[in-house]
Amino acid sequence: MKYNFDKKINRKNTNSEKFDFAADFGKSDGLLPMWIADMDFEVLPQITQAIKKRASHAVYGYTEPKDDYFEAVISWFGNRFNFDIKKEWIVKNPGVISAICCAVRAFTNPSDAVLIQPPVYYPFARSVILNKRKLVNNPLVYADGRYFIDFEDFERKIVENKVKLFIFCSPHNPVGRVWTKDEVKRICEICFKHKTIIFSDEIHCDFILPPHKHTIAATISPKYLPLIITATAPSKTFNIAGLIVSNIIIQNEKLRKLFVKERYASGLNMVNAFGIVAAKAAYTYGGSWVDQLNSYIRSNFDYAEGFIKKHMPQIKFIKPEGTYLLWLDCHGLKLGKKDLIELIENKAKLWVDEGEIFGIEGSGFIRLNLACPAATVKKALKQLKTAIDSISDR
Repeated sequence: MKYNFDKKINRKNTNSEKFDFAADFGKSDGLLPMWIADMDFEVLPQITQAIKKRASHAVYGYTEPKDDYFEAVISWFGNRFNFDIKKEWIVKNPGVISAICCAVRAFTNPSDAVLIQPPVYYPFARSVILNKRKLVNNPLVYADGRYFIDFEDFERKIVENKVKLFIFCSPHNPVGRVWTKDEVKRICEICFKHKTIIFSDEIHCDFILPPHKHTIAATISPKYLPLIITATAPSKTFNIAGLIVSNIIIQNEKLRKLFVKERYASGLNMVNAFGIVAAKAAYTYGGSWVDQLNSYIRSNFDYAEGFIKKHMPQIKFIKPEGTYLLWLDCHGLKLGKKDLIELIENKAKLWVDEGEIFGIEGSGFIRLNLACPAATVKKALKQLKTAIDSISDR
């Protein structure tokens, strides 16, 4: 079956955080939303069918997943990533961010050090700081339009700060890196050497651009598996973030019990009844849909690259290797923070994520979500071009 990702869906007046809450975020009405990481596409038809069937029962009490749910999850990751998961390793959870918070509290004590790699998804730092742990940064190295891990700094920071937990973003949001197998292996080696637990957020693992291949950290070697927590969710892949379901995979029984205990202490033991049936349908029937979606997003990236290089050479295109998020270097515009925001919001009429929210290393960058119809991508880039032209002519 061929799916239509060109179809434009009106998401306004649906309580969509992306479209209906501009004023709550201090934004003007009329901005084209290209910010938060959810997609503007209709979901896989089997997901809708499964939800309708469940809804028709008309009783929505406490709901738990059964074996067929776990089998769907296990099959998906086994077939697509060669990740051999046992049912007892899977801990259901409302979401990955709540799982990070649980992990921080379960595996560290107040004032213990937790390491992240900025510029990185901003809830990482928030999850550490608000839980009164010591935040340690191992900034990614930006060179020649690409990002790299400074492994010497990584190990030094772990040793000097006695880091107990490393929150790994793989693939990386927002910079779009898909870490190579060798890079993932080196991360695992260093953490294993110093007994640092790895929380591997792999929520974007299904969005990989060829020729890159995603390596799940837990598949590197059985030796490292006991120190790795793998966070997965169908929310990004299948655009069901509002259905509140994720799967946290923990092989180490001791760590799993600590995590589950903290999950109960936080009141996070339940997931959404509709999320269960949606996730099962997604992982059972969604292979072809995801493959076509990836191809469509790749075409959006290709168009954006060509347009930006031709019409906005002041902006450096950071070639994405994964995710559906575009990370743009705007330093060539030679604008300060306020002037860049003025350009993006008041002139280009775009709502994007400002780079600095991902860490000071993101200053001068912006993040755009290209998981939308091609017409929306073209409109956004045209508006950005017109805005840049207006200041270039002065």
